[in-house]
Amino acid sequence: MTSEGEIRFILGRALDADEAGRKDDAIDLYGQAVEKILRLEDREKREKLNKFAKQALDRAEELKGIRHQASGQAAPQSSRHSPTVLQPVKSISPSRAGPALEISGARHAYTNEEKKVLEHTSHINAKVYVPFMDIDLLEKFHFPMPFTDKDGPLELAPKQKRDFVSWVRVSELCEQPQLIVGDHADFYSIRQTVVSDCSFVASLAVASQFEKKFRRRILTSIIYPRNSKDEPIYNPSGKYTIRMHVNGIPRKVVIDDYLPLGRYNQLLCSYSSNKSEFWVSLLEKAYMKLMGGYDFPGSNSNIDLHALTGWIPERALVKSDEPDFNADAVFNRLQEGLSMGRCLVTVATGELTDAEAERTGLVSTHAYAVLDMREVDGVKLLQLKNPWSHLRWRGNYSELDVVHWTPELQRTLGYDPKLAATYDNGVFWIDYRSIMNFFDVFYLNWDPALFQYTYCIHQAWSAGIGPTKDAYNVGDNPQFSLTVPAGRGSVWILLTRHITSIEDFRENHEYITVLVYNSNGRRVYYPTDPPPYIDGVRINSPHYLCKIRLDPGAERRYTLVVSQYEKTATIYYSLRAYSRTRFELKPLGPQYTTVENLSGEWKGRTAGGCQNHPLTYKNNPLYRLHIGPADTSDLVIELRGPKVYQVGLELTVVSLADETVTAPFVSQKTGVYRSGFCVLDLAGIPAGVYQVRPSTFLPDQESPFFLKVKSTTNVVIEKLA
Repeated sequence: MTSEGEIRFILGRALDADEAGRKDDAIDLYGQAVEKILRLEDREKREKLNKFAKQALDRAEELKGIRHQASGQAAPQSSRHSPTVLQPVKSISPSRAGPALEISGARHAYTNEEKKVLEHTSHINAKVYVPFMDIDLLEKFHFPMPFTDKDGPLELAPKQKRDFVSWVRVSELCEQPQLIVGDHADFYSIRQTVVSDCSFVASLAVASQFEKKFRRRILTSIIYPRNSKDEPIYNPSGKYTIRMHVNGIPRKVVIDDYLPLGRYNQLLCSYSSNKSEFWVSLLEKAYMKLMGGYDFPGSNSNIDLHALTGWIPERALVKSDEPDFNADAVFNRLQEGLSMGRCLVTVATGELTDAEAERTGLVSTHAYAVLDMREVDGVKLLQLKNPWSHLRWRGNYSELDVVHWTPELQRTLGYDPKLAATYDNGVFWIDYRSIMNFFDVFYLNWDPALFQYTYCIHQAWSAGIGPTKDAYNVGDNPQFSLTVPAGRGSVWILLTRHITSIEDFRENHEYITVLVYNSNGRRVYYPTDPPPYIDGVRINSPHYLCKIRLDPGAERRYTLVVSQYEKTATIYYSLRAYSRTRFELKPLGPQYTTVENLSGEWKGRTAGGCQNHPLTYKNNPLYRLHIGPADTSDLVIELRGPKVYQVGLELTVVSLADETVTAPFVSQKTGVYRSGFCVLDLAGIPAGVYQVRPSTFLPDQESPFFLKVKSTTNVVIEKLA
């Protein structure tokens, strides 16, 4: 049976097609609308809609009499950084995607390796989530029969299963469903129920509050279908597409509008307190589908808000043992960012005892939306919202506090504690000192529009490359050269590890970071030599952010090293840089054409020790290298032995292929003997014959060892002794 809402929806799509110049689609949709109006059995409704039928018919006839739009004004084209097959929407319009950043670099297309990485990590929790494309803006949302997701219903959480009765469509829950009631999504209306996604619901709250305060769509812009005003709308056919930033790019999440209903006719998912509004439930369903179902172990708002908005995630500790930690500076930075619309903020409690939770009204390891931050007469205050929409703080500056709420403070904050005490909506004020006592971490997400330039690289780091722990050797880690100009400000580097299974959230043992070395963009082999310019903290979150301050006086070239603690599996990741000035980010080369692996042994007489023992040093194993035929080559020689032994290498020149060339050295050593690993990295080596001798620091240290020789030209190796 056709409803008035369905007819209005078809007319809206007809107008959208008409405005977009898609004449044939518009004519078809106008025709469908007229036909459905004429078939209405309710005479009153039919007469009410007759004027729309006439207008639709007139417009359809008008369209039939005009020429097609010129082909030069065709459909949207792909923009940055990809081939046609893998082009996500990068720049649609300011209302949909925010200001588009320029690409800092010459390459605007994905490499074959990047395509493979993005294709591999499209497979998430046994489903495929393809990149969101320009063409998806033209997707079909209206169907003769209600749409049902081919992926089937979502797995329910145990608490949902206990009360679950059936899946129901939005149209069965109220007579006139809407996606959003009014002109904005209301953060006060959000209610969390039995799904363990407090950080996600807190993320919805801060993002929807931002939309209301700054009149800029960063959350509701990801929901399709949309009307001619670029607003998300209710779809009687039940199909929705949500654009989410996952595994390096925006991806397409398709859902139907079935929601879980309980035995008391209550929704068993997050919902809006406005019974005819469903944006909360549908966004949660899309995110839960992506995460493998409603049986979700929880994440944090960094992850959730990045998925929803694409904003840059950062963690800020509430308290720290670091000697340079400045709690006031943290508050001031967050307050400025929040008040100016530069960032979104949530805060999470640490572990609380039952007694502490009962006394304070706070929930252990729980996320809260940060709605406001103020400093009044030297007192730092925060306004928070519990995603449950009930249960509030009971301490200083709560609605129960009769000491601190002076009339002046109430006027300044526009808050009446007596009125607030009459209704618990989960919103409360709390002082910063109490935050530092009971909370652990702020989660921030920064607007990418703070920057003008960006660049991103997607790669895989194979489990078989490099050691499990990189405490001694980072030479095999992914490394990048970053060149930044002289100037003020900073370059932000975001490392995102791609996640393809919900088990990665439940049992996350992957700790990642970015190490920054001031080494002129050359490959780094030893983790602490040179010492890192920025020594990243390894965290088991998918996102890690570091910031590199520009030097006002000089251009700088840094080496970025991706590091992981106890790597046991291949990881897929994206490395993205943001800056207000142009920069260059590229993987470190060169690409070696020759890689030779040899094994040897220090045993008996050949365990001769270092050059401090000249009588026995010459007995160490000796290898001859024939390098050529190119004039010069880049050469890397790595030595690995037991970590209990200090090892070293010496490379000496025997002869050069061109006698007119002066040898760059007589011998080259690895320097200080190191535990279990050392390397020679030499550029521009002339063609010729060389000898390399591995040794331990002390004589009679017997053990096998491994040599790896990498060269940009041909190398022939023979063992001499």
